[in-house]
Amino acid sequence: MAQTYVTQELKPPVTRVGFLGWIKANLFNSVFNSLMTLISLYLLWKIVPPLVRWAFIDSSWVTTGAGCRAAGGACWSVVTKNLRFIIFGFYPYDWQWRPLLAMIVLFILLLFSRNRRYWKKSLGYVWLVGLVGMGLLLRGGLLGLSAVESTKWSGLPLTLLLSVFGLTAAYPLGVVLALGRQSKMPAIKSLCVVYIETIRGVPLISLLFMSSVMFPLFLPEGITINNILRAQVAIILFTAAYIAEVVRGGLQAISRGQYEAAESLGLNYYQKMRLIILPQALKIVIPPTVGILISAFKDTSLVVIIGLFDLLKTTQATLSDPKWMGFSVEAYIFIALIYFAGCFSMSNFSRRLERELYRGT
Repeated sequence: MAQTYVTQELKPPVTRVGFLGWIKANLFNSVFNSLMTLISLYLLWKIVPPLVRWAFIDSSWVTTGAGCRAAGGACWSVVTKNLRFIIFGFYPYDWQWRPLLAMIVLFILLLFSRNRRYWKKSLGYVWLVGLVGMGLLLRGGLLGLSAVESTKWSGLPLTLLLSVFGLTAAYPLGVVLALGRQSKMPAIKSLCVVYIETIRGVPLISLLFMSSVMFPLFLPEGITINNILRAQVAIILFTAAYIAEVVRGGLQAISRGQYEAAESLGLNYYQKMRLIILPQALKIVIPPTVGILISAFKDTSLVVIIGLFDLLKTTQATLSDPKWMGFSVEAYIFIALIYFAGCFSMSNFSRRLERELYRGT
């Protein structure tokens, strides 16, 4: 008579699966890692609770002056009480809804452009209409909007203007410079090499000073160029030189067989670069390119040196008020969070774009 055996399913030890398994495998898998984990936990215990108490529990959000100092924690009132000036600067108070609406339009366009399904020619027209609309909102003078001089454009709108327009214009210019440096025409190649090496050999501050102080000296008498436009051009020229070298590295990474295959199909130079070479090269250099764009986004704060009231300058102007002296840490933390949000968004989008482009590889 056959015997029936009942086997019991054995589960893996609790210490090897789930949360406990992850802790053991990643934090306590060796003597050194265990020691580093304990030291890190001790430092977090010493730093995080006092930081939370300073930033939230003992902080002040509405009181000013002596009230903030008596609170013993962070004085976030320096931000809440001066938020409109920090964000909009010297833009007329009653018309600050216009730069706010312009920024909302910009953010909608950026969010809409994150989806590659909409990367069509129509998206370019949408951006063109949006940029014209933002310029009209800021400048005024039409459709019943009162004109506002560009000298009053300041705060976050100016920072976004310099960064978005600067990065958008610098990228295609950098690609053209990279192609020019790879050109077989000696004159074009030499011109691009001289430009790239000259711009990369000087700091951005020097270009900003030249655009603000020296460039007007070469203009005919009675002709002036807007200071914001001059700073914008300096940022574009500086960033494009660095992007050109990154793109050139991507072009050199493409095998010679790709060029020969494109030529064997009868493609001309423009078709070969647009359809075969550049799509592969630009995909390769996404990480370093985004690194340069993030650096350029943060470098827009240097325009404070030439007297433009960007986000950093409006914050410094707020701290010059005797009532708010001594609370610079809170104010700088606030603008640091704004810059972090911009940089993290670009970094996150680049990782997402890499995953989508390499999905079929």
